[in-house]
Amino acid sequence: MDESTNGAINRVYDVIDETHRDKSAATRRQMIGATSATLGGMGLLAMPGIAGAQDATVAATDSPDNTVENILNVAATAEVLATIVNTEGARRVKKLDKTVKENVEAAAREELIHYRVLTKKLGATPITKRVWVPDKVFESEKNLLEALVIGDQIFINAYLIGVTAFGVSGSGKLARVAAEFMGVEAVHRALALQSLGFLGNDRAFVKFNQKDQGKVGKGKRGFTNILDAVKKLENAGFGFDERNRGEGKGRFYKMDKVMKDTPNPSQVNTRSIR
Repeated sequence: MDESTNGAINRVYDVIDETHRDKSAATRRQMIGATSATLGGMGLLAMPGIAGAQDATVAATDSPDNTVENILNVAATAEVLATIVNTEGARRVKKLDKTVKENVEAAAREELIHYRVLTKKLGATPITKRVWVPDKVFESEKNLLEALVIGDQIFINAYLIGVTAFGVSGSGKLARVAAEFMGVEAVHRALALQSLGFLGNDRAFVKFNQKDQGKVGKGKRGFTNILDAVKKLENAGFGFDERNRGEGKGRFYKMDKVMKDTPNPSQVNTRSIR
């Protein structure tokens, strides 16, 4: 499937959505579904590229777990973890490069801002505000940066589920806000990757549920069920209100305590959603 055909099919869907924007989101989905069936009958959706994208979108929107509540709550939980790891990483890791430390401190504040927006403006409730972090994450700059690359990719994937599910349901503002969050997580990943000595700008598109081809996390698959974000983070050694024995020694960190020490760099800007 070449790009022109792919684009043409997407424009068909866009026209349907725009023409019938006065209809409910459910009705628009039915119309798009009927069109998909027609295109499928013509063999277009089975072509490489189209089929994979279609399958990922269907999986992300059809999962009963991908509710607005679940997506927002998982996102808030991820931001708890991110605030803690970046805040404590900037404090605990010895001999951090000056620029690396500045970026980690800025990321800590940005994750805290995300958490506050999710909980105070969007109604999210984190699964827990007490997380288990393996000691090895803070043993070296390399360990911290690798943990950030892996964690940020999981956050990117989770927010892309939000973009997809919110968009299909007709929640345009939530979809845009999820994209704003996701974009920042992509920057965090790129900076951590570059600080490891790899190409930071290594993606033509941010990765959804494909296999990772990057230098850190290579071969790891993404996900289309929002609850898998928690499982992926647990597989990386973190624990949510319980110990994770898989990565050796560690300790619990409480969000309410850690956030008091979160740096607040003056250059961090665009601190609210629209």
